[in-house]
Amino acid sequence: MLVISPAKRMDVVEGPPFAQTRPAFLADAQHLARKLRSLDYDGARRVWRCSDTLARPNWERLTTMPEDMAREPRLLSPSVLTYVGIQYQHLAPQVMTEKELMWLSSHLRILSGMYGILRPLDGVIPYRLEMQAKLAVDGCRDLYEFWGGRLINAFLGGGTDVIVNVASQEYAKAVVPWAQRTGVPVVTCVFGEVRASDGRVVQRATEAKAARGTFVRWCAEQGVEKVEQLEGFSERGYRLNRSRSDAETLTFVRG
Repeated sequence: MLVISPAKRMDVVEGPPFAQTRPAFLADAQHLARKLRSLDYDGARRVWRCSDTLARPNWERLTTMPEDMAREPRLLSPSVLTYVGIQYQHLAPQVMTEKELMWLSSHLRILSGMYGILRPLDGVIPYRLEMQAKLAVDGCRDLYEFWGGRLINAFLGGGTDVIVNVASQEYAKAVVPWAQRTGVPVVTCVFGEVRASDGRVVQRATEAKAARGTFVRWCAEQGVEKVEQLEGFSERGYRLNRSRSDAETLTFVRG
């Protein structure tokens, strides 16, 4: 199972493909939306840590968000198409074949501060709530504590035997430590360049996002079913560097 990060920007998309399923943690997402709604505008903005220009439309969405989240999936936006950003531009789900979308549905999960875990065709409402947001709820100091071990338990319940971590550190932190505690193997994919000054592999933020999206799309095109197949990724000039890889890390180096 591949796990990736969401994007901050979201836009409503009217299919096809249409959303087909409800998020696994829909009730929790509604609870978090109500918690945000219970704050005053300034309080919500402090949680969001964004400009007034970005905060206003998100505050307006909160007026009906908990109720809107429960609408029929087909009336909502499929998660993998709703996120807008570099990673999702390169993932390009809107031009995937039905077979590739089916692969995504079976092998990809999007981590979310609001929804916890999303399947690609789960119906969602655009929201703003990063995993690292300082939102205290139900006695929990933040969202990492709120979600706790429930996310990894969801993977275990779904029969996941290996997690392929293609997420940013902010989101990987919500799953990887729990996977390690429960003995679920995690393979983290790194996309970087060798720095001439010290020979270290460094990931450039913008390029890493493009690489992650390209990697997921390539996996869907190839119909990858085993970790060993991931080693063949060679898009955007990347190649697996075996000397910098091991059982827990696949390091793809560009150039």
